[in-house]
Amino acid sequence: THYLFIVVVAVNSTLLTINAGDYIFYTDWAWTSFVVFSISQSTMLVVGAIYYMLFTGVPGTATYYATIMTIYTFVAKGAWFSLGYPYDFVAVPVWIPSAMLLDLSYWATRRNKHAAILIGGSLVGLSLPMFNMINLLTIRDPLEMAFKYPRPTLPPYMTPIEPQVGKFYNSPVALGAGAGAVLAVPIAALGAKLNT
Repeated sequence: THYLFIVVVAVNSTLLTINAGDYIFYTDWAWTSFVVFSISQSTMLVVGAIYYMLFTGVPGTATYYATIMTIYTFVAKGAWFSLGYPYDFVAVPVWIPSAMLLDLSYWATRRNKHAAILIGGSLVGLSLPMFNMINLLTIRDPLEMAFKYPRPTLPPYMTPIEPQVGKFYNSPVALGAGAGAVLAVPIAALGAKLNT
């Protein structure tokens, strides 16, 4: 029963991370709501990865978890592409390097779960926004894409009207990194507490 529960949690947490706030798939929202994107992805990655890693006790599990999510998202990217949308319509977040830092902190602290949560959670919260900003910079004109290829599931009142990038945030990387680092640690601690 315990192993069945782990399988269910693994599948559900992966799906939650992939769809966290609906900011992951679509380039236009990944850009315009970068801070929310960073918070949701940092916390969801840490919660799922810490749960997996503490259950197995094996450093490397977090990277495995991030790799699974990356593959899932590339499948979704291919599905949208096959429907005639441009390749850049779906943004695949860069989870793997941040998950590797989480694994490294668990391994370097001799499998100390509290150190993994505090140090690893902080590293994920600080690094994931940076990696994803670099990733989003490589995407071809996301705002033009938002106007040219509106999502069929997007309600009319959410249709982009004018570019919002940089209007409210002077430094989205700094804001996203700070918010992600602050929130990732307590949420990971809660996940570890539920795991024990």
